[in-house]
Amino acid sequence: MTKPTLFISDLHLDRSEPATIDQFLAFLDSTARESEALYVLGDFFEAWIGDDDPEPEKRRVVTALRRLTDSGVRCFVMHGNRTSCWGGASARSLERNARRSRDRRSVRQRVLLLHGDTLCTDDHDYQRLRRTVRNPLLQFVLRRLPLKSRLRLAERMRAGSKAHLERIGTATPTIMDVNSAAVLADFEKYHVRTMVHGHTHRPAIHRIPTSQGELTRIVLGDWYTQEACSDG
Repeated sequence: MTKPTLFISDLHLDRSEPATIDQFLAFLDSTARESEALYVLGDFFEAWIGDDDPEPEKRRVVTALRRLTDSGVRCFVMHGNRTSCWGGASARSLERNARRSRDRRSVRQRVLLLHGDTLCTDDHDYQRLRRTVRNPLLQFVLRRLPLKSRLRLAERMRAGSKAHLERIGTATPTIMDVNSAAVLADFEKYHVRTMVHGHTHRPAIHRIPTSQGELTRIVLGDWYTQEACSDG
C-alpha cells in the first residue's frame, strides 16, 4: 500500500503553548511515522533565533525530527515569516534532521508548495518588511548578534507583527488574504495546476476556472486545530 505524503503549516511552536508542542510530538511519533514524507510549509516555530537558543522545547522538537527521519520518513522544512535568523549556521540543527526546502518547491505530479506570504501582495507594509529581513546582508548581521540581542529583537518583531495584524484585520481584513493576480502568476510561472500553502490561516480548497482548465489552490489551516493534509 502506498504511504501518504503529509503537508502541515503554521505550527508556531512556542513554549507558551505547551499543548501544541505535545500534540506535534505525538503526531511525529505516530501518524507521521506511517507516511512517505512530511512537508512543513513554514512558520514551524513562533520564532527561530539560532542554534544557540537555550529553549529546551525547541531541543525536544529537533530530537523528535531526528527520530522521524531515522525511521526512514523524509522530512522537509520550509522558511516561513517567523524565522528572522533562519539560514546558514542557524538552520543546521534542523537541517541535520530535515531537509530545508526553498520558499517554492514543485514536487510530485507538479504540485507547487509554498508558505503563502508571497501571495499576499496587497499588504504592502508586510511585503516591504519581508524584503528587508530577507536581505542577505541583514541576515548575516542578525545571525552574529549576541543571543540576548536576538531574543529582544524576536520579541519586538512578534509584538509588531501582532499589532500590524490587529490593525489591518480591523480596517481591511481582505488585505491579509492572497491576491488573485499573484496566485495566477505563480501558477503560470511554475507551470503547475495545483498549489498548497499556509500562512493565511484560512483553510479551504479553491477551484479556479481558466481557459486552459481548472486550477486548484489548497490552503492549510492552523495546524493545532486542522492537523495534517495528505495527498492520499
